[in-house]
Amino acid sequence: MTTRQQILLKTRPEGWVGPEHFELRESVIPSAQDGEVLIRNHWLSLDPYMRSRIAPEKSYAQGVEPGQLMVGATVGEVLESHSDTLAVGDWVLSAGGWQTHATMPAKQVLKLDTDGVPASAYLGVIGMPGITAWTGLMTICEPKAGETVVVDAASGAVGSVVGQLAKGEGCRVVGIAGGAAKCDYVVNTLGFDACIDHRAENFKQQLAQAVPQGIDCLFENVGGEIFEALLTHMNPFSRIALCGMVSEFNRAPYGHHTIRSILINRIKLQGFIVSDKPQTWPAIREQLRARVLGGQLQFRESIAHGLENAPAAFVGMLKGENFGKQLVKLTP
Repeated sequence: MTTRQQILLKTRPEGWVGPEHFELRESVIPSAQDGEVLIRNHWLSLDPYMRSRIAPEKSYAQGVEPGQLMVGATVGEVLESHSDTLAVGDWVLSAGGWQTHATMPAKQVLKLDTDGVPASAYLGVIGMPGITAWTGLMTICEPKAGETVVVDAASGAVGSVVGQLAKGEGCRVVGIAGGAAKCDYVVNTLGFDACIDHRAENFKQQLAQAVPQGIDCLFENVGGEIFEALLTHMNPFSRIALCGMVSEFNRAPYGHHTIRSILINRIKLQGFIVSDKPQTWPAIREQLRARVLGGQLQFRESIAHGLENAPAAFVGMLKGENFGKQLVKLTP
């Protein structure tokens, strides 16, 4: 094979992103040069942060311009190596982007240990989402046994890990998710103490019943009306790890009216970007991998098949249609 498939950003979306904002192209696979490897990508990760990369507003990282390859993490197999550190057949993690094949410097590629864990897990539970969960919970929320931890988007790649880690610390954990099936999974498979369907008409009433002692730690992924409601239940000297605001990615910023709670309750609120401290990733990844191998961390994947279906899967993820980590399988 001499050509690869790639998905480029065609136009910047205004409001909701759609498949029409992307373009599928074929291009020649570049040859690997000295110190480089050629990778056949098997798995592509789809993540909420990608929406901010295609917005015109300034973000924490370089954006994707129209005509450029969409960014994203991939797991694949080395087809050709001009490096002493990687061999043909090695499974690797890289920032390969939305494409079937990638050529890149070997120093930018991580060799994977797939003994006992599927390679795709390095894009989810023991990859960037899992590391995000660990970082926000352990370093910002600093949970203590007996405290109440709440996480929204609880069945997703990040939220599901947050809740399980918090249970491991002896906390009472309440999740928020969209739909009865997701809430059932969060409680009966992941082991949360409770889960609230944010689509329920009596959501606020159920929330109050689920956190009778208030909230000590909030891992915030969603923003908007859900964050607004949660702020009213925060305890004095509670902590909020602000990881994402996915509900506001495709609309105007939400006008909050309960920010006063931060002052009244002396809440520590900290936004964080997990890529700020890459030096912490190896140790955290090993902690997560050990928990997966030991059965302490369960995970679920939503899989779209074929690179051509990545845009639709990306839009669906932003609308909450995925169940667990959203991936694209790039090979048959």
